[in-house]
Amino acid sequence: MKNTVYFLMGILSFAFLSCREPENRGSKSSVSTHVDQPFLQDYSVKFEVEDSVEWMKVFEDRNGTIQIISNSGLYRPHAGAFLYPGKLIPDRSYLPMADKNLSGMGMFQNQFVYLDDEALFGNAWAGSLFMEHQLTRPVYMASGQSFDFLISDGRSLEYLADSRSLWRGDLGGLEIVEIKFHPLSNAYWILTPSTLHTFAVQDQSLKEIFTGQDFTCFEFTDKGESVLIGTEDGYLELDADSFNQRGNIHRALPWPHITVIKEIRGNVWFGSEKGAFMLGEDGKFNYYFGERWLPGEEIRDIAEGKENSVLLLSDKGMAEIVFEEMTLYDKALFYEKQVRERHIRYGFNATLVDMETGNFDTGRLGDSDNDGLWTGMYLGGQAFRYAVEPSEEALQHIRESLAAMERLYTINPVPGFPSRSFERSGYIERLADPERWQHAEDPEWDWKATTSSDEAIGHIFAFSVVADLVDDEELRDKSVELIDTLMQHIVDNDLYLIDYNGKPTTWGRWNPEYVNGFPKEVGDRKLNSSNILAMLQTAYHFTKKEIYQEKAFELINDHGYLDNLMVPMEQIGRAPEDSDEWGRMLSESWNHSDDEMYFLGYWGLYRYAFNDSLKNKYRESILDHWEAERPEKEGAWNIFTAMVDADNFDLEEAIWYLQEYPLDLINWTMTNSHRKDIEPIADNFRRQTIKEVLPPDELKISRHNANRFVLDGGNDGRSEYSAGDIWLLPYWMGRYLGVIGGPED
Repeated sequence: MKNTVYFLMGILSFAFLSCREPENRGSKSSVSTHVDQPFLQDYSVKFEVEDSVEWMKVFEDRNGTIQIISNSGLYRPHAGAFLYPGKLIPDRSYLPMADKNLSGMGMFQNQFVYLDDEALFGNAWAGSLFMEHQLTRPVYMASGQSFDFLISDGRSLEYLADSRSLWRGDLGGLEIVEIKFHPLSNAYWILTPSTLHTFAVQDQSLKEIFTGQDFTCFEFTDKGESVLIGTEDGYLELDADSFNQRGNIHRALPWPHITVIKEIRGNVWFGSEKGAFMLGEDGKFNYYFGERWLPGEEIRDIAEGKENSVLLLSDKGMAEIVFEEMTLYDKALFYEKQVRERHIRYGFNATLVDMETGNFDTGRLGDSDNDGLWTGMYLGGQAFRYAVEPSEEALQHIRESLAAMERLYTINPVPGFPSRSFERSGYIERLADPERWQHAEDPEWDWKATTSSDEAIGHIFAFSVVADLVDDEELRDKSVELIDTLMQHIVDNDLYLIDYNGKPTTWGRWNPEYVNGFPKEVGDRKLNSSNILAMLQTAYHFTKKEIYQEKAFELINDHGYLDNLMVPMEQIGRAPEDSDEWGRMLSESWNHSDDEMYFLGYWGLYRYAFNDSLKNKYRESILDHWEAERPEKEGAWNIFTAMVDADNFDLEEAIWYLQEYPLDLINWTMTNSHRKDIEPIADNFRRQTIKEVLPPDELKISRHNANRFVLDGGNDGRSEYSAGDIWLLPYWMGRYLGVIGGPED
């Protein structure tokens, strides 16, 4: 395994947990199941530098030693592991090297070869390689097949073989930007900004073979049968035998100003002024840009690293992109560890905030408006996990988070009212939204008011999953009690959440006067109808109190709530001009938090439907919503949809989401709006910005309530999100529903 991923070794012992698969719990007798075989998970180990250095080339030799040549001599990486950046420091491994006035560097037989103002030499081969040259300060070099080399100072060329200089020449004053050896033709190829030449080893002759403009770099691909030429505006492809151009110039790239091209293990990598990108088999690019992947922006060189890694040398340091084989189950265990080590606050699933850039050890556990919601999603995920592979560890996680959720109800004086959060007293001014905080009866604590509807649906979802799936009587009873506590408060208060001041909260409103006050185009009418029916059905399912069933059918029969939730998603849009200000504000564009509330509610809406007739209606509505969501390829929404149609949801897209989500959940600033390989679309109600959504590891870290078509964002690495709600919920739910299999041996 890659020696830079020893961070995974600490969790390997968990891999021997039971992998028992549940019986099929989907809606059909047969389901499509993802076979959890290893895939390549990429992540970055970064190496930063404090000096002002002009980086030139990076190489790794057969011994696994990495050296970087710069205008200040040789450097090497020091320390460095995933999430713990290393440094680039001067290389002092060979005493005489400090006195060499190095100007260039290359490789031969997987060993380092150096250029200084006197000779070409190496420390391998017992130090016997030493060829004097006649150039002032050579920078470029390429090695042939028999200890022969072509070198250049950017204008002149010199051919060295048999330990001596055999030829000198130039290209008529043209600037030389790169030299490479082509084994198939036994010739060196030389690139200038406007021409491509060959230098034949056999007769030591120069030949111009192709002309153009703004050339920057080139590379042989397809086992030497093709040539890619990078330019300041895309890249060209040539036939290496006929020298004819194939097709048009390629400009649909993440960034078209190409600085370096390398073929590594059959994959073509491009460096540019804005990051690096690898051409995939599907013709799309994996883009490595932003501080999640790189120190700096401009790529100076790319090199093959050991054990599947790729070295990216930028203007600000180096990144080792590691490709590690793992299963989704391996990834889940890594994230489980991440949550427990850094993201548990009083049992809540919390975000690290106030970090020094990228250093999670400097962060603190932040409070949130939605502590109950994020924790409810983590709690639900742990309940699914326990149902798949029962363990004391998962059970303890459930106990702790359920205790935090329960205390949201007991720390404030309003019967049945859930607080948003709580914190020890004395810190209100340093917490989020200080105006929302109240003092608890216990002088040691404060609690946060103004609880919203997304908190309520998150609570009901989590409590119902625990009550349904966890075979612990105490936890089941407590979960049912909490369902009843919240729903009795809502029913007793005319379908409102009533705060400490005796008034409904801004968003905790399911009363018909409020809900049906919106035109049908306004999403809150459909959403609140869907959510309250789900909540009432759930409460009735677990408590059997008739009041919950009666209230639900009253909403269906007397107030049209079933009709409301059956409104097709394509009809949801902006409110008519004659609507009130509130309705127009709520419908300016699609609110992606609504998706989160819908899908969390769908668990209780569909699973605990009063009868088959309603269940079929709900299924129709859920699938209609999923169709609207499909362009986002959202992992959680696809997995929730598997509950109602486990054969026809987007399983491949759900797995794509889970595999492509980055291991690094630090909220780095990521930008994509500059890209030339994305297709913008016109402004629209759902705020979809481009034709096809980008992979999660190329976007800022965001929760399920975010718009995945937002191209730019982040906070420069000053926070780290928890995988508890982002990743573990869809994964463990998928395992429970049987659409994601356990790890293959």
